Parts: sequence; structure tokens; C-alpha cells
Amino acid sequence: MKLVMITYRFEYNESMERILSRHGLVNYIRIPQAQGADRDGKHDGSKIFPGHMAQVWIQAQEEDVDALLGDIEEFKNARQAHKHVTAMVLGVEKHLI
Repeated sequence: MKLVMITYRFEYNESMERILSRHGLVNYIRIPQAQGADRDGKHDGSKIFPGHMAQVWIQAQEEDVDALLGDIEEFKNARQAHKHVTAMVLGVEKHLI
């Protein structure tokens, strides 16, 4: 089991959900309006620092991770506006369901 954490700008929530759906990933948590910073600066929803970040934490089987990351990378490279997308994969030592 792996935990995949994807960070992106909140306006791409639907795009990320489509990618997860394409991979049949249904065990995830989405944090739709997180405050954060990326290569373009801070985003906390204020007039000075507009916009929000979003995160998705996905429980995925190890064999599904590479295909998911491939689609995330494809999305990231599709447009300059997507360059802020990041993803990391963490090992899960224990999983209680």
C-alpha cells in the first residue's frame, strides 16, 4: 500500500478527480482549499495572496502508482499553468480498514 499526495491549484479539482476515476481510485481525501505556496508564491485566498492550493491523499496499491504518476505528469506537462503540480509517494507501514 502507498499513500500518494498530489498538490495543485484548487481550480483543477475536477481534473484531478477525473484522473483518479480513470484509475478506479476511490479511497482518497481531498483538501479543496488549503493555504500554501508554490513556485509562483503564496496562495492563502486573500486579496494580497489570491487563490488556494488543494491536496489529494490517495490510498493506492503499489502496482497502480506508476500509471497514476504517469497521468499526473502528463497533466502537469500539458500546459504551463499546470507546472505547479507536485506528487509524492509514501510507503504505508500499517493500514487499518
